[in-house]
Amino acid sequence: MSNGLKGFKTNKHPYVFIAPAVIILTVFSIVPIIVAFLISFTDLDLKGLADWSNVSFIGIENYSKLISDDLFHKSIYNTLFYVIIGVPLVIVFSLGIALLLNYGTSKLFTVFRGVYYMPSITNIIAVAVIWGFLYNTEYGLFNYLLSLLDVEKIPWLGEPTIAKLSLIVLAVWKGIGINMIIFLAALQGIPKSYYEAAEMDGANRWQVLFNVTIPLLRYATFFVTVTTLIGWLQFFEEPFVMTNGGPLDGTISMALFIYQKGFQFSEFGYAAAGSFILFVFIIIITLVQFKIRKSDTEY
Repeated sequence: MSNGLKGFKTNKHPYVFIAPAVIILTVFSIVPIIVAFLISFTDLDLKGLADWSNVSFIGIENYSKLISDDLFHKSIYNTLFYVIIGVPLVIVFSLGIALLLNYGTSKLFTVFRGVYYMPSITNIIAVAVIWGFLYNTEYGLFNYLLSLLDVEKIPWLGEPTIAKLSLIVLAVWKGIGINMIIFLAALQGIPKSYYEAAEMDGANRWQVLFNVTIPLLRYATFFVTVTTLIGWLQFFEEPFVMTNGGPLDGTISMALFIYQKGFQFSEFGYAAAGSFILFVFIIIITLVQFKIRKSDTEY
């Protein structure tokens, strides 16, 4: 302990530099998590916000209620549906586009980098307006193109399963850009000596791709997988602005369920319990990924 204090006194500069990040993390992440956890054991609502004397400690009642809440069960199912389908699609398309853009040498490919990145920084409201017209059952572009092939109109946002798939398509289109940039940076960081050695050994393009490029992208792939999975577990914007959880609660996600309970019905304690369960899901799945990654590395 004395050596640690001595080291702190003699060299304070590292602590000064990391202090702002630690303070921000504590104030905006750790403290809200603790507060949400405490609120989840209460019946906090609008009356409680106005007068704390109206707040009562109810133990695990909120959690017990969630276990028997069919809507919460549906939100879990929908979230898993989004994750299982959406995450692999985002990773595959991001990597595929990054590979194509990385091998391209003309200026046109530089333009396409911006084209693919633009959706990720476009306001979700503007995106929802455009895609709302595309998905319109009567006048939408998608159904118009299908009508040219004598295909019946598809209720893109009017049937629960089709609506979920429609939101996944939108989210994948919007989420490719950031991950593509990460893969591009990783691709450009691979030393050319590896490719030269593979060429000298007579490897073709496919052999180079699967035996050199993709294995050397394992760290970038792991990072993209973890961050993408966390983002899709918190899937919120698309169902909120496109369907508001409908039709028949067929697109409601866990994050949207928490929002509705907390900000539309003012059941803050109940919403906090739901948010903590989502937080636990994210932590468990992230730890599992790290465990799998560690075992692969050791192997």
